[in-house]
Amino acid sequence: MLWEFVLRLLAATAMGAAIGFEREYHAKEAGLRTHLLVALGSCLFMILSIYGFDLMLGRDHVSFDPSRIASQVVTGIGFIGAGTIILQKQVVRGLTTAAGLWVTAAIGLACGNGMFWLALVTTAIVLISLGIINVYIPYFSQRERHITFLVENYQVLTEVLENLKGEKFKVLNYEMHKDAEENNGKMLVTFEVRMRRYGNIKEIASILKNFEKVEIVQIS
Repeated sequence: MLWEFVLRLLAATAMGAAIGFEREYHAKEAGLRTHLLVALGSCLFMILSIYGFDLMLGRDHVSFDPSRIASQVVTGIGFIGAGTIILQKQVVRGLTTAAGLWVTAAIGLACGNGMFWLALVTTAIVLISLGIINVYIPYFSQRERHITFLVENYQVLTEVLENLKGEKFKVLNYEMHKDAEENNGKMLVTFEVRMRRYGNIKEIASILKNFEKVEIVQIS
């Protein structure tokens, strides 16, 4: 029985490390060691949940619920996952890593219960989701770009706005600042535009360059 437990621990370690390596390779918040430890710890908790209280079963007035420790693992992993989620410049980051830790914990529990094939298939699906699918999704997803430029008057600003909308760029919002001394009387405008993640930023620049009274300051 001891070697079977060791095999389960090693299997959980290997599968957690595989997922962690992918996260480490992409420089995510939780990497190889974190995923490895989550899988290993979950596996050990599951083994303890099933076999750790055998000595207590023969006693009177003792109830046994093998799912209790496993359920606490599911709850507890949420605290670790929450630590990988950050809010940066009004953008939430780390959700995928947090979800990966959650699944890694489930893989560890499966290994602890001896469900190696179930854990292995889940690991393969996770790696495919994080690796291959992750390569293609950005081509279809969208992101926000910030465009800062100088413009002489409101009329030109309105024309720029209409042209961007005509080219199917979605303008989310914009800010205007007028400082006669610093910008020679021109308005400093910042647009927030939604476009495809790998959309050609030169398209926006070319639209702005069509206006003689527009001076591009920054596109980010």
